[in-house]
Amino acid sequence: MTMNLGVTERLQPILSKVTKLMREEVLDADVEFHQQIGKDGADRWDMNPRQVEILESLQAKAKDQGLWNFWLTDSDNGYGLTTVEYAHLAEQMGWCVLGPQVFNCSAPDTGNMEVLERYGTEEHKEKWLKPLLESKIRSAYLMTEPDVASSDATNLNFSAVLEGDEYVLNGEKYWSSGAGDKRCEVYILMAKTAGDEAPRHARHSMFAMAADTPGIEILRAMTVFGHDDAPHGHMHIKFDNVRIPKSALLLGEGRGFEVSQGRLGPGRIHHCMRAIGQAERALELMCKRSMSRTAFGKPLAKLGGNYDIIADCRIGIEQARLLCLKAAWMMDQGDPSAAAPWISQIKVVAPNMALKVIDEAIQMFGGTGISQDTPLAEMYAQMRTLRFADGPDAVHRMQVARKELSQYR
Repeated sequence: MTMNLGVTERLQPILSKVTKLMREEVLDADVEFHQQIGKDGADRWDMNPRQVEILESLQAKAKDQGLWNFWLTDSDNGYGLTTVEYAHLAEQMGWCVLGPQVFNCSAPDTGNMEVLERYGTEEHKEKWLKPLLESKIRSAYLMTEPDVASSDATNLNFSAVLEGDEYVLNGEKYWSSGAGDKRCEVYILMAKTAGDEAPRHARHSMFAMAADTPGIEILRAMTVFGHDDAPHGHMHIKFDNVRIPKSALLLGEGRGFEVSQGRLGPGRIHHCMRAIGQAERALELMCKRSMSRTAFGKPLAKLGGNYDIIADCRIGIEQARLLCLKAAWMMDQGDPSAAAPWISQIKVVAPNMALKVIDEAIQMFGGTGISQDTPLAEMYAQMRTLRFADGPDAVHRMQVARKELSQYR
């Protein structure tokens, strides 16, 4: 079977438009957008008028060019792109934090919209999917818990008990990305609905619920290297006898893992391709710095081992991109179990590669590299976090090794 990982004829004009908008407008706008957070004592979790203006004007330009909801792969909505085609777009959108929002391709919204499209009721789709597709609201995904090793999701203890026509929710979730944003109106949440006598992967269920349901308390914003990632946020949330209708259940009791894997597979590919975009941006910054800055009578590029460092960064990016595109191609073949080990491989490779490139760029900039005068420090924090998001390195390596060893049993 032919494996086409390149830019298709259909994709080329779309990719060109996305790249142009990102380079000419979004990168600069991203800087101002984040400078506005908490400015003049404003609420860090609520966009101020200038932030709203920046985002909405960029989104209007994207919509006018038809550059919207690319993530809807294999769907009657949107472009119906393949995962490989979308991966090329995700790389370009990943050059800055604001990029994916401009095209309505942000995590966790994309994964949550996939869940609602595939498994939601008509009520869910009308109430939440429709405004999410229009970027009128935001969402959050609540899975990780503070008191159990959540990398093994069968450990999740957050409980949902059916009482009549309602489920009663109790427990805590943290690292709930997006839950800090005042625009967040819907949670997709994983809860334990069966006892330990049930099969391990049939004890949990997935729910779609309103974020303003009584009994929900946001305890704090989790910080990454001391930063709260406002206005997005990764929140620690407590549920105290929170009641939601039985209709909030997605797909059926005990099918939470089925829903989550359908959500996480494409999402991991998106994250990894955005990581490659971050690495490309870091390498560009590194090269420009190395050619424009002089020390000891020479451009930085010609000092020490900087030629080798720049070459190794380029090689690493190219290797990681090809592996990501192969994982995307495997996903497009329609067998999630066959794609899974490839997705685990890129989930280890892409963030680690990007971290290496960003770190080398920081070194090239010296003290400026860890300051607010470049985006590198923030990029480093994002990539270090990605080594945990959607499963830590060790878990993905375990999955790769199991697949490799299975042929020798």
